[in-house]
Amino acid sequence: MTATSRDFDIVGSDAIREARATDAYFERTVETLRHAGRNPHVVAEVTADQFPDGEFELLAGVKDAAALLAGHDVDVDALPEGTAFDGGPVLRIEGTYLEFAALETSLLGFLSHASGVATAALECRRAAPDASVLSFGARHVHPSVAAMVERSALVGGLDGFSHVAAGEVIGREASGTMPHALVLCFGRGNQEAAWRAFDEAVPEGVPRIALCDTFSDEKDEVIRAVETLGDRLDGVRLDTTGSRRGDFRHIVREVRWELDARGEGDVDVFLSGGLGPADLRRLRDVADGFGVGGYVSNADPVDFALDIVEVDGDPVAKRGKLSGVKEVYRTPDGGHHVGLRGHDGPEDGEALLEPLIRDGEVVREFDVDAAAERARAEAESVGFRAE
Repeated sequence: MTATSRDFDIVGSDAIREARATDAYFERTVETLRHAGRNPHVVAEVTADQFPDGEFELLAGVKDAAALLAGHDVDVDALPEGTAFDGGPVLRIEGTYLEFAALETSLLGFLSHASGVATAALECRRAAPDASVLSFGARHVHPSVAAMVERSALVGGLDGFSHVAAGEVIGREASGTMPHALVLCFGRGNQEAAWRAFDEAVPEGVPRIALCDTFSDEKDEVIRAVETLGDRLDGVRLDTTGSRRGDFRHIVREVRWELDARGEGDVDVFLSGGLGPADLRRLRDVADGFGVGGYVSNADPVDFALDIVEVDGDPVAKRGKLSGVKEVYRTPDGGHHVGLRGHDGPEDGEALLEPLIRDGEVVREFDVDAAAERARAEAESVGFRAE
């Protein structure tokens, strides 16, 4: 049977582009405004917090937001992907309200979810700046959003990801070697056969990283993997279940000791299994790399809202929100500032909102590597999760 979008509970791209992926009250709003013959020119801003509070997050999802708004008669400004933000708008739309009203639900979803994932990824990157850190969490999310998760993880600075189809979308090759299932299929006591078969089967460009905690003690399986693959062994991975882990740092140090004792100190040690930034900080001096899963893929979305702040040239806002069109600035000391457009910004402040769409045309290019580099620089500038 050929799979179609109707085989799964997936909202398709056509529904998103046609503004059917929306909340019902926006459809009612469009119907009402058309009935009343009212379609004001507005400025609307996407914000999470009105004023800076020192809790920076990382912006992602702008590429999809641009694709959503392209072709509509609006002008849009946005922070570049990979920018750390703390209060004030991250994206601003100017145009007649009915031109984009029903797109709000999808727009916020694109930005909120991706920014949450990218923020969590940056936390992990900062926790282990010198290690290889890969995104292994696609199994925890609906497969329809796997590419978003993996791309956002890259924006946050992770080195790679595991999901094959996401790689096809992003244009990057997925990473990964073997699961416990492979070793289990060979049976207890036959770990060597599993490692040897893997070495014989996979292309030469795939690292020979043996999973070493399936049936017996991590140290025992590591020694056996070294004896089995010899110089062909690039690394070992420990994915020990939390209930059997004990002092994971001590286990890793034991493994390091046994590798060094056998003259195999160049064999890398990779760790995975329910790890977050605190674990990475505790283990980064004894491990060469990490696979992080749910901490990144399951990150809470950033709580963005889209609010009209100007109608037909007059400042306006609902209760609890700030009226008037705003700019956001970064100062050399890493400060994030919010001010009214047309007013003087902070001295030496750099305005962060940049053109994204003009007259319905996307005027910006997107590059994941550039966004990741920006995120690294931003994290240093603002002291993001510095510990």
